[in-house]
Amino acid sequence: MSEEKINVVGINVLRQNGVDVDEVLKLLIYNASVEFAAYYYFTNLRAHCTGLEGEGIKGVIEDARLEDLSHFESCIQRIYELGGILPNDAMEFIRMSGCEFLQLPTPPTNLKEILKKCLLAEQGAIVNWNKMCNLTLGKDPATYDIAKDILKEEIEHESWFMELLYSRPSGHMRRKYSGERPHTHKHSRAISQL
Repeated sequence: MSEEKINVVGINVLRQNGVDVDEVLKLLIYNASVEFAAYYYFTNLRAHCTGLEGEGIKGVIEDARLEDLSHFESCIQRIYELGGILPNDAMEFIRMSGCEFLQLPTPPTNLKEILKKCLLAEQGAIVNWNKMCNLTLGKDPATYDIAKDILKEEIEHESWFMELLYSRPSGHMRRKYSGERPHTHKHSRAISQL
């Protein structure tokens, strides 16, 4: 029995707009893997923020950690709309991210090194989501909307970690609640408001 070719107008329109759907899908899956891995590693890094100074840092990492989970969730529906799927093997998905650098520093409670790892992760995410914005601007409004909202939160996260590391004012006000996701909440409805 042969598989019937399905006419997916949403994808056909993107191709007519000049979108390389395969490239967008590949980058979207890659970015989802980075966000998922960042969530995992930030969970581990946060647990190693000890002492009085570590308590304040935990809150900032927690905000970034939960928003990275929102970024992962924000990608899922769009991946499937574009005809993609997530890898079946979670280890393959984590390896795809290239986030091994987020492992615990030596010693594992070195707050400055933890913050440097968090900053590098956010800066990498900015590059990734900026690339997605450039690929989709004016051609794929749905993916662009997700990418620009994630990019905005990643830029905020970068400024938080720069403030903690280099005393560079960020204008950071604490979120109303952890995981607020002011820009991506509309894309990740599966994550409930706390």
